Amino acid sequence: MAMHAREIEELIRAAFPDARITITDLAGDGNHYAAEVIDASFRGLNRVQQQRAVYAALKGKMDGPEGELHALALTTKAPQ
Repeated sequence: MAMHAREIEELIRAAFPDARITITDLAGDGNHYAAEVIDASFRGLNRVQQQRAVYAALKGKMDGPEGELHALALTTKAPQ
């Protein structure tokens, strides 16, 4: 089951309303995406903590083999 980039952005935006979010469909199949999320709330967090926060915002859409989103290459950081 595929997801649209817009759906991914909406889920992330709900958790990080002021973030700069860029979603890229890597394979054109709706299953392999890259996301860059830049948000001030990431200050003081290491990358693992930042990425866990973003994955939590996806509300289980990547869970297990039946998840709607198969792969997400994630880049997170706080703004400069």
